[in-house]
Amino acid sequence: MRVVFAGTPEFARQALLAILDAGHAVAGVMTQPDRPSGRGMKLQASPVKQAALEAGIPVLQPRSLRLDGKYPDEARAARSALQSMAPEVMVVAAYGLILPQWVLDLPRHGCLNIHASLLPRWRGAAPIQRAIEAGDAASGVTIMQMDAGLDTGAMLLRVERPIGSGETAASLHDGLASDGAAAIIEVLAQLDAGSPPPAVPQPLDGITYAGKLQKSEAALDFSLPAAVLARRVRAFDPFPGATMVLPGFDQPVKVWAAHAVPSPDAGTGEAAGRAPGTVLRLGREGIDVATADGVLRVTALQKPGGRRQAVEVFLQSYRP
Repeated sequence: MRVVFAGTPEFARQALLAILDAGHAVAGVMTQPDRPSGRGMKLQASPVKQAALEAGIPVLQPRSLRLDGKYPDEARAARSALQSMAPEVMVVAAYGLILPQWVLDLPRHGCLNIHASLLPRWRGAAPIQRAIEAGDAASGVTIMQMDAGLDTGAMLLRVERPIGSGETAASLHDGLASDGAAAIIEVLAQLDAGSPPPAVPQPLDGITYAGKLQKSEAALDFSLPAAVLARRVRAFDPFPGATMVLPGFDQPVKVWAAHAVPSPDAGTGEAAGRAPGTVLRLGREGIDVATADGVLRVTALQKPGGRRQAVEVFLQSYRP
């Protein structure tokens, strides 16, 4: 099929490569403008742009697609380019721009979105992280026929993936990226054969929204139960990274691994009566911190300006 692809991060790059490997003709790629990155803050092309350039595919990087928006000239140029590409279908994965109606109507088969959740649960910007944070037993990928709403379109295919007890946002991302690439290839094959999958409207029950991650969420709130904080540590790996305050540091340290233990197992007796956030014990097994319910045992940390370290390495140079 003749495809236009819209996406930006690594999650989307895997889908683009799968579409190319399957033999579809990718007429063009839309991705976010280059952003400053790294210590030198040099402009960096997105993973999708890098893959497109390597494959010799034309790249569009409009700052907006709204013809009546802040960048109407860029939107009109993008519309002209897309019309000349004459796509049969557009595939969208973590693109980062809202598609106005003229884009949705342009391809004959419309726009298909690869969304990293089992819709209608976790519509929105951060479905992978919010699923882990909430303690969901499973996540997944939904191929959706896009409409004007926020992840409200009819579902063409859903693929479920269990969330492991030690799953981080990074590891779940990688699994779902692979699942999403395989799922979109399956749907495109059915479209190409003239037998598209049935479009199933999303149920009205079970709708939740995955708000965008904020750096302000990084600080662990020890007035919450230990089990909740442990999930949050996993959900925020790699971004924004959970943080806590430890005596001896003038800045918060990052927490990369932690799990909940019952208070009597903390090694220093009950945590009851100890203020949430109190460090109860330092040891090779971890740093035990009192919470509202149970103890959070931290097992991997990062000093300000340092690297991730297992707790036994961290404690070798930590003298509170």
